This record gives sequence, structure tokens and C-alpha cells, in this order.
Amino acid sequence: MRIGVRWLTWIVATVSGLVLLGQPVAAQNQLAMSLAAMLAMIVLWVFFDGPRARFVFLALGSLVVLRYVLWRVTNTLPSPGDPVGFGFGLVLLLGELYCVFILFVSLIINADPLKRPAPALPPAAELPEVDVFVPTYNEDEGILAMTLAAARQMDYPADKLIVWLLDDGGTDQKCADADPAKAAAARQRRIDLQRLCGDLGCHYLTRERNEHAKAGNLNNGLAHARGDVVVVFDADHVPFRAFLTETIGHFAQDPRLFLVQTPHAFLNPDPIERNLRTFDRMPSENEMFYSVTQRGLDKWNGSFFCGSAALLRRTALDEAGGFSGITITEDCETAFELHSRGWTSVYVDTPLIAGLQPDTLTDFIGQRSRWCQGMFQIMILKNPLFQKGLKPIQKVAYLSSMTFWFFPVPRLIFMFAPLLHIFFDLKIFVASVDESIAYTATYIVINLMLQNYVYGKFRWPFVSELYEYIQGLFLAKAIVSVAISPRKPTFNVTNKGATLDHDHLSALAGPFVAVYLLLLAGCGVAAYRYLFEPGVTNLMLVVGLWTFFNLITAGAALGVCAERKVTERTPSLPIDRQGALTLGGRVTDVTVERVSAEACTVRLNAAFLAPGMGLTPLPGNLSVVPVAGARAAGPLPVTLLGVERTRDEAVCHLGFPNLTTQDYVALSSLMYGEAEAMRRFQLRRRRHKDLFTGTLQFVWWGLVEPVRALRYAFLPKPVPAPATGERPAAPARPGETPRLAFAPSRPDPTRPDPTRPDPDPFGPAPNPAGPASIRPAPAAAQDEGAGEWVRLMLEFENERRLSGGRADRRRPAVS
Repeated sequence: MRIGVRWLTWIVATVSGLVLLGQPVAAQNQLAMSLAAMLAMIVLWVFFDGPRARFVFLALGSLVVLRYVLWRVTNTLPSPGDPVGFGFGLVLLLGELYCVFILFVSLIINADPLKRPAPALPPAAELPEVDVFVPTYNEDEGILAMTLAAARQMDYPADKLIVWLLDDGGTDQKCADADPAKAAAARQRRIDLQRLCGDLGCHYLTRERNEHAKAGNLNNGLAHARGDVVVVFDADHVPFRAFLTETIGHFAQDPRLFLVQTPHAFLNPDPIERNLRTFDRMPSENEMFYSVTQRGLDKWNGSFFCGSAALLRRTALDEAGGFSGITITEDCETAFELHSRGWTSVYVDTPLIAGLQPDTLTDFIGQRSRWCQGMFQIMILKNPLFQKGLKPIQKVAYLSSMTFWFFPVPRLIFMFAPLLHIFFDLKIFVASVDESIAYTATYIVINLMLQNYVYGKFRWPFVSELYEYIQGLFLAKAIVSVAISPRKPTFNVTNKGATLDHDHLSALAGPFVAVYLLLLAGCGVAAYRYLFEPGVTNLMLVVGLWTFFNLITAGAALGVCAERKVTERTPSLPIDRQGALTLGGRVTDVTVERVSAEACTVRLNAAFLAPGMGLTPLPGNLSVVPVAGARAAGPLPVTLLGVERTRDEAVCHLGFPNLTTQDYVALSSLMYGEAEAMRRFQLRRRRHKDLFTGTLQFVWWGLVEPVRALRYAFLPKPVPAPATGERPAAPARPGETPRLAFAPSRPDPTRPDPTRPDPDPFGPAPNPAGPASIRPAPAAAQDEGAGEWVRLMLEFENERRLSGGRADRRRPAVS
């Protein structure tokens, strides 16, 4: 009875609200109502907190948006008697309706994001057996060594954890390639990775043919693995030690749970963040999805598999026939199938891996094109509206995730629509200036307030518009290709770690330059016509301002096309670990404060350093205190590359020369021992940017970044260095077997038996043949940029000093 009364109350209130919304009012009254709603929202925002205030805030904003939509549909379309104007006006209206649809769906999904408590960890005897899959295609051996070493060191019983390297770059098909050079490279890769897995205690597995891309590779792993839970890490997604202890307990709480997904966190900036220099001060684009949207989806049992950093129940995968591979986004497709079969999912909002993002704009666009095409494939081939087994809210959740990728079409409509009025005098939007202010301007402000209220800590104002515009120029083509042939797109591996050793204009800059010049001409023509052409109404002023905003967006995009050189050869992570540094036969306590795959910075007592130390490279060792419960890793070989003294302390830059496979065990323990390091880094960037300062920042980018892009366009091309022949082999350290570049562990390079026992690198027995080494970079390349490293570290330390973060740091002792 109570439920019936509650539903009746909601229905009556909704109908009454819609009737009131439909009442016609004058523009002045509409402006007054919108301003009153705006004021009430500000009061709620500033003085109230909690779920009720949040719902009232969202309701007030939604009412203003609905009023705008009603007015827009009924009063602003050109007359059908003008078929050209009416047609373009209808296209513009449909683009706006799409945006309103996405807004309301996102508000429904994200109105009350779920924050799950950490589950209790079952006793060791009750923990499930876990198979870790690391699929690889063409990733560098150093990247794989770090990921595999960290996966083997996760806090979990060793007898219940098996790590598999699933190599699609060394398949039989590739080893028999018609091109002899490609075939030889594939065979050598297989040999090298077999040796790497043998040294790290992992299983190497490849297959006959590269069929069904990543999904086929994962399913080949399922055919050989036997664990209760499967964990998937992309080759460049390195897990922190606590990954399993923070997540595995959820499976004991729900027997129908098929997925535990964690966020993707990244060590390096994407091209937008790097070229606009926002990585250290602005939340990354992906954080809005992983910290708000996935939590919102989780409330409705709609959080989905994102391809990596996830745990999946084996029995659920077996029921669905493995990982789905009809589309090129096997992750979301697999979750979609299992949700429709009645399985449940969980999202854990704790960063437990650190990955790599595409470095160049070309690779970034390629990655997003694959995501866009894959989501449209699912929507066309397996439309969630007609999928049996999904609850209505789950259908809405999946529909929101899929239709979001339609954004390139309305984004381009909004970019070029005002030019039709400026250049051709087409009337595609019929309204007076008073009506435009009362309805359109207030709608835009309310829309910005809603987004800033929900996502403000995770997304700065107008940054979404910038990302969508940058992708939109290229993703529109991807959408058309899927619409024409839904089964045609193929899986392409995203390139990571591209070399950017000089400033330059991206190869994709051409369309962005053309659009910028077109919009600049549009602003000039609009200004001229408004000021000097008789009979032009104030509507030209409104359209001109609209074009000017588009010009600002296009200008900021030119800054993204102006690609800055990468200052770190390998991305680093700020940490806080205690250790001991040995140099010149003396030992001192140090605090390791930042580390990458090639170097680290430590802070120590300046009295330890003799005069002149740091002027020339000096070899030594770094030992780090293990985290609670972890085994102590061996000392890392280091080289002192530089010293910066500050009063009684010193900051030392240490390089890692010629790392062996076993050195990666110690390095991964240092860099990925504590997941809190990534969380601290993310929280430091999550500063709410209000609409005023966010708008000023965006306008500043739009004004100054085109100048930098113009400067890059005329920079001289770098002259390639002359070839110097093969790099000589690095000398072995005293008492060490001379290093080979991953010499084969077997004379036969064929695929090994995947069930064979592998040596345990964490046990006491050393490898009598001597460890293989990851191929190091040339010494000149290692030394190059060392000064930049120190400068960046000092800037980081100065910032922490200003924030008072070092007041309680103990002084390291000298022995």
C-alpha cells in the first residue's frame, strides 16, 4: 500500500510539474524564474550538503533545462516555408536535444554515486586460485619485465597465484611470416620473452594464429589456465602490491559476482595534458569516468569491464563462452553479455595500477577511434534496448555509455552552425535577443553549473568541450564507417612510449588549422556586418559571440597540436619510501621521493656527500625498506648522476644502469610497493575549479596557444644524428656473469609446455647461469636530460616545501 501511494505521489507531482513547465510566459518572467533558480542553486551549493540538497540542486537545474527545451522546440525553428533554413535549423535542434538527453541520462546515473567499503579478506585457506593474464603484442621487454615482476609480487599466497604472459607478437603465424625480417623478429621475440618469463617465474604462452585480436588471446589463456579468478592487466598497466588484497574479498560476498573493476590511473600525461601543461595541476580526463561515472553505474549494477585492472570469475566467463570478440571492444561487450545473464559487477574506486597513455596526438586519436567504433558496434549489433535479461536501468546505463560516443556529430554541428548565418544569412534559430538571454544564456549557465557541481573536482570548465572537439574532427569518420559496415572495424594496438625529443606541430594539425582560420574569418565577417552593414539585427552579435567561443576552443586545440617534447624518458611516480644508499664504501639513510623505470631522486643528509660528489658518475647501491609483509628485495645498482644541495640536506639524482631481470624485481617493489602513492598524486590534482577561473583559464589557452602553434610551425626540423654502428655491450658488474641481451633459455624456440614449473625469483636460489638483462638505452641517451630530471625534481620539492609537507620528516643518519 505504501509503495502504491509513493508511486502515485511521484506520478501526480511529475504531471503537475510538466503542466506548469508548459505554461507560456514572457521573456522577462522567464529570465526572472531562471535567475531565481540560479540563486537558489548557489545557496544550496555554498551552504548545504548531503543527498537531499544534491537532489534539490539537480531538480532546480533540470527544470530550467526543460523550460529551455520546450521553448526551443515550439518557438525557435524557422518556417517550413524556408526549406533550407528549416532543414539546417532542425539539424541544430537535434544536436541540442542529443546533448540534453546525455545530460539527463548522466544526471540519473550519477545522481548518487556509490562508494563501496573495502571487503574483509577471507582466510588464506579460503582464498581462490588466481590466474593473472598479461596480453602483449609489440610492447618493449622493459615494460613487460616491470609488469610481470610487479604482478608476481602482489600480496597473495604464492601457491595460489600464477602469472601468464600471453604473447601475440610471437605466434606461429608471425614466426612463419613471408617477410624473413618479420619472421626472424617474431622468433627472437618469442625466445627473449620465454627467457624473461623463466627468470621471473611466470608462464609464457602464445598461440598458432592471431585470431580475434585481444579477445582471442585472452581466450587462449583461458584454455590453459585453471584458476577460480582471472585478473587482466594490459602490458603497460603495472599493479601495486595491494591489488588483490583490496579486491578479491568481493567474490566471497556475492556468488553471482563476475567482475571487480578498478580505475585506470596513469603515470604520464595524454597529449592534451602534456601540451597544455596541466598534468600536475588538473585532474586527468579519465578521472571523471573512473571516479564518478563508474561509481554511478555501480549503483545500478552497470559498471563494466574496461579491459584491464579487473578481476573476473572463471565460471561466469565459461558460461558466456569466454571473452566476447564480435566487436573490437571485447571488454564492454563481455560485461554486457554477463550482465544480461544475471551476473553482477562491483567497482572499487581505489587506484591500484599505474599505466601509460598515448604520447602523441596521432596515437591518442587512434585509441579513441577504436573505443568509439567498438561501442557503436555493440549498440548496432547488440542494442541494449532489446537485450533480454537486462533491467531497465541497466539498459539506460549501457545506452548512455554507447550513445555518448555520438558526441562528434553535435560537436561539429555547434562548431559550424553559426557560420551559416554569418556567411549566408541563413536563419536557423529564430529568437530575439531578449529571448536568447532569457532562455539560451540562462540554460547555458545552468548547464555549466550542473556539470561543475557534479564533476567539478574531476573536470575543469570547458575541458570536456575541448576534448570532444579535438576528437570530433576525426571520430566523425569512424562513426560513419561503423554505420556503413558494423563488422568491418579491426582491433589496432595503441602505440605507447613514442619518442618526442623535440617540439613540433602534429601531423594531424592541418584540419585544426583550417577550422581555426575559418572561424577567425567568421568572427571578422560577423563584426564587420554588425558594425557597418545596414539592416543587420542584434542576432548577428549573438551569433558572432557564439563563433568567438568556438574560436577560443579551436585556439586551445591548436595548442594541443603543438606537441611539446617529452622531458622524462620514462614516466615517474612521487613516492615516500625509506632506504639506504651506498656510495664510495659508505652508507647513509635516504628517503626515496620519486622513481621511474630508469632513475630516482633521494633526499639525504648533505654531510654524507664529499666535496665534488655528483660532478662525475659514481656507482653505488640502493636498498629500500620493504613494505609491511613483503619480502626484502635485493639492492638496486645505481649511479649518482647529479646533486643539488639545500642547506643541510641534498637531493640526489640516481640512475639505474643496465638493469637485469632480477633488478626489475627490486625496482617494481620500490615503485609499486604502496598504492597510496598513486592516490596521493591524484588527490593533489583534484582542486575544484569554479566557473569564473575555469573560464578565464580556457580563454587564456584559446588566445595564446595559437601563437605557440605558429611558432612550432616554423621551427627548424632536427637533423638526425649520423649512425654510429652497434652499441657495445655494457660491462658486467664485479662478480657478475657478462650480460647477454636475453639469450635464449632453450635451443628450441618453439612454444613451451604452458604447464611446466617455472623458477621462483623470490626464493633464495640464484640463477647459476646469470640473469638476463633488459636491453638498456645507450649511455648517451641516459645522460641526456639528466639536468632536466634534477630541475623537475627540485620544482616538485620546492612545491612540497611551500606546502609545509616536510616539517615532520626526520633527518637521515650518516654511517
